[in-house]
Amino acid sequence: MSRRVPSTPRPAPAPRLRTAAEDLGVAPAVLVAKNVSVTYEDGHTALKDLTLDVRPGEVVALLGHSGSGKSTFMKAATGLAPVSATQLTVGGIDLTTASGRTLRTVRSRVGYVFQHFNLVPQLSALTNVLTGGLHDAGALGTAGLFPRAQRERALALLERVGLADKAKQRADSLSGGQQQRVAIARALMQRPQLILADEPVASLDPRLAGSVLSLLRQIAHEDGIPVVVSLHVVELARRYADRFVALDAGRATVRGGADDLTDDAVSSIYGPDMYSEAHHGN
Repeated sequence: MSRRVPSTPRPAPAPRLRTAAEDLGVAPAVLVAKNVSVTYEDGHTALKDLTLDVRPGEVVALLGHSGSGKSTFMKAATGLAPVSATQLTVGGIDLTTASGRTLRTVRSRVGYVFQHFNLVPQLSALTNVLTGGLHDAGALGTAGLFPRAQRERALALLERVGLADKAKQRADSLSGGQQQRVAIARALMQRPQLILADEPVASLDPRLAGSVLSLLRQIAHEDGIPVVVSLHVVELARRYADRFVALDAGRATVRGGADDLTDDAVSSIYGPDMYSEAHHGN
């Protein structure tokens, strides 16, 4: 049973236009996970009875040591891990029974952002973004002949992430932060219902980490696309997440709003010996 940290009220926001994040309490959850467990053939249980709903417009941070189950949960949410669950749905599709075309449909609706970017290094930034639309491009896309509308959309997405001037550059000529922005644009090219970001800033310095997480938060709040992001550094979760779930040995141990990440909560998640590293990273 996870322990809920008491919530403390946040200061009232300045007047502004309504965003998707303000509808969190009424919008149906995009991701519904109830009592999700993952046990591999060797008998290792990597996730145990995790329950989590993720609604449009919010950023949910997964915290915990390496091996705590964060990446396993993301694999489960895309049908890449052997799951048992009371319920596990993405966009209303049941992942406990999905296979074949249905499973491919689910994966096409989930944008994935990886720690090491997973770009094709010899291809341009633009072409890497276009690969996110292969599901819709059909045979032309697999042949590298993308429709004009898709090319225009990919260019617009590069402009959104601040890289319109890098469209023709090879991916391996870009900095780490730029490559991760290309990866985010590629995820958006899928028109996703959900974005899963697995340690997306672990390979970046703190300044670039902040810019990448700020971009993901902006996408969630402005477009209504929820983001689940796994992080090691608590200060980043405080600054960019709306709420958090801490995992230990595959179980949820602490959860709450970003303001609930007090020093005591951090110590209970990581232990006193790891307190400083969890706060600030290496």
